Amino acid sequence: MTVRLVILGLLHKRPLYGYEIKQIIEEHMGDWTSIAFGSIYFALDKLADEKFIDKVDVEQEGKRPSRSVYQISDTGREEFLRLLRESWQQVERQYFSIDICLFFLEALPLDEVKNFLRLRQKTLQTMLGYIQSHRDEQMAIPEVPRLALAIFDHTLVHTQAELNWVTDLLQKMESGEYP
Repeated sequence: MTVRLVILGLLHKRPLYGYEIKQIIEEHMGDWTSIAFGSIYFALDKLADEKFIDKVDVEQEGKRPSRSVYQISDTGREEFLRLLRESWQQVERQYFSIDICLFFLEALPLDEVKNFLRLRQKTLQTMLGYIQSHRDEQMAIPEVPRLALAIFDHTLVHTQAELNWVTDLLQKMESGEYP
C-alpha cells in the first residue's frame, strides 16, 4: 500500500513521469521509506490498469528511451484520500530480526554476540549522525516543507530508542545480568 499511496500522493500534486517519481522518492523520501525502483514501475502499470492514473503523454528526447507522463484520475484522487485516511488510522507493530537473534542467543558464543551488539551500536550512532546532518541539509532547502522536520524527528526518535536499547542490552550482558 505504501508504494500506491506515495505514487498517488505525488501525482496528486502534478503529472510526472516514472523517473521523476523515482528521483523524488530517492531525494526526499529515502530516509524514511524503502521503495524499490522496480516496484515504482510495477505500481504505475497496476494503477493505470485500475484507472487510478492515466498516461497523458509519451515524451522522447533524442535517442533516449521514451518516457510516459502520468496524471492522477478522479477515481485516483478518491483512492489516494481513502489510502491516506486509512494510513492515518493504522498503528503498526514493528517486528525486529534482532529479537529472533536474541531468542537463539545460546547458539553463538557470548563474546561473538557482544561484538555484534557493539557493531550495531556503532552503526546506529553513524545512522543518527547521518540522519541529523541530512535533516539539516534538507531543511535548508526552501522547497522542503517545514513539516518534513517532523518526519526526520520521527526517524531520529526511533533510531535513538534502538541505540538506547542496544546499549542497555550490551551493558546487561557485560555485567552478567544477561543471559
